[in-house]
Amino acid sequence: MKSFLQTEEWLEFQKSVGRKAWRFVYPEQGRGDDAHITANIIQHDLPFGMNYLYIPHGPVVDFPDALRAMPEATGKFTTGHGPEVHLEQITGGIKNELTQFISYIKNLAREQKSIFVKIEPLQDSVIELLYRAGFKKSSKEVQPHRSVIIDLEKSENELLAEMHHKTRYNIRVGEKRGLQSREKNDLESFWKLLKHTAKNDNFSTHEKSYYEKLLNTPNLHARIVFVEHDVRPLDNIKDRLIAGAILLTYGDTLYYLHGAMDRNYKSMMAPYILHWQIIKWAKEQGLKHYDLWGIDSQKWPGVTRFKLGWGGRQIEYPDALDLPIRRFWFMMYKILRRIF
Repeated sequence: MKSFLQTEEWLEFQKSVGRKAWRFVYPEQGRGDDAHITANIIQHDLPFGMNYLYIPHGPVVDFPDALRAMPEATGKFTTGHGPEVHLEQITGGIKNELTQFISYIKNLAREQKSIFVKIEPLQDSVIELLYRAGFKKSSKEVQPHRSVIIDLEKSENELLAEMHHKTRYNIRVGEKRGLQSREKNDLESFWKLLKHTAKNDNFSTHEKSYYEKLLNTPNLHARIVFVEHDVRPLDNIKDRLIAGAILLTYGDTLYYLHGAMDRNYKSMMAPYILHWQIIKWAKEQGLKHYDLWGIDSQKWPGVTRFKLGWGGRQIEYPDALDLPIRRFWFMMYKILRRIF
């Protein structure tokens, strides 16, 4: 299993927004029965000239066939995010490769004067070895710990049946209002919507240049989709853009990364039309999954209710892990985080 956050395109995007970034590959050429490990490593800056190294949804371990399907036995740890693996049988492949990986990131962190390394793995099968290497469960994630994924191989009727009844109702309201969605390369309009949404919902955004570079990174396959409303009878403006989303396609999955709406048109139910028409478009493209990218009932109760209303399958990723490098400053960082 591999996330777009571990692609070379995402690494180039991170460099384009001014972050230092490295790609670990070991071995450079896959060797027979050995595991193959890759990882995007991104430096995140902190106040007072401090930084930490961050590995999102990684490292990615390509297991040899011998480790992909172990028989049932005591000592196996199972995973919903990777192959089943027996710890006592991880001798040559993954253990040796992970040792090389951990040695590399420790040395890199010392070179960059990083105070710690943060890993958010997707594969459960690497976690035990990371704990053995000194990683500890983190109290803070960068990427959402849980998400909702919609199965696009189901029929439209099946998808509608799995939705909350209010979600189905709001889709019908939007359809009666004649709302339509379309892809449009108009960052300026999306930026205005996003600033409006951030002000009303009290959250911070990236700089405008971040979204511009996200959309323009070659082969990253990011796009903007808007919902339009013909409001000429109200203010003599044709086809006002009242909601929008930045989407990214990777493999057979469509990801919903950023969304915005004009709350002056809240009663139009534009976000429901936006996502329903995105779902139908994605099905037409032959995509298999629509990842709504992040739910948390404590941090984002409204957004979480909205996403859960679409049905789908809730997934929970493994815990984030931290490896202290400069222990005093890591302790100070944790204390300051609790205060501020």
